[in-house]
Amino acid sequence: MGQFVDLSSSDGFVFPAWVARPDAAPRGAVVVLQEIFGVNSHIRAVADRFAARGYLAVAPATFHRVQTGVDLGYTAEDMQAGMGLKAAVEALPAPGVMPDIQAAIDYAAAQGGCKVGIVGFCWGGLLTWRAACQLTGLSAAVPYYGGGMTSADEAARQPQVPVLAHFGERDHYIPLDGVQAFGRAHPGVEVHVYAADHGFNCDQRGSYDEPSAMTARDRTLAFFDKHLA
Repeated sequence: MGQFVDLSSSDGFVFPAWVARPDAAPRGAVVVLQEIFGVNSHIRAVADRFAARGYLAVAPATFHRVQTGVDLGYTAEDMQAGMGLKAAVEALPAPGVMPDIQAAIDYAAAQGGCKVGIVGFCWGGLLTWRAACQLTGLSAAVPYYGGGMTSADEAARQPQVPVLAHFGERDHYIPLDGVQAFGRAHPGVEVHVYAADHGFNCDQRGSYDEPSAMTARDRTLAFFDKHLA
């Protein structure tokens, strides 16, 4: 359903993004931000599923500034490689990859002629939170188990658009007390906690939890339907 296209950031940097288009005029557009495993088959499938629901979906390759063509699986070796790539991107001089995400938002708006939401998973969840606080052209944001977004520095940010956040209560990367503190700091953010582990949305991981994933999916679609209509 989708294909890679090249996008250009504000500094002229060219990077690929997976773009999945609906069969009819889009009801909205969604930027999909990858985990630490690249725009792999899971992220492409997520984008394709949004397109099947009537959304134009754009998944930018947010590792491209440090390594091209990243497409990892979920082995221990893949995890180690992905964590190294994430660290390399996070170490880039400010503003890092945020202009690339802005370019994806702008492309989605121009191509779809509609409101744009953003959704991200793991590291992409953190980037989704930052985008909701820093970038323009968004109407809604949905971070899934955003690693680091409950830290004091990240929680101090203020979102500019409605945010729906999904967390797992058994997530050993994101302690539950941090999630609760985040919720208290942001009463306007709709926070949901599931009886699940980190990565519960990914059906290629051992931590996949179908009931939690389906409930989160339905909430996400309803949230986007409300704010991107």
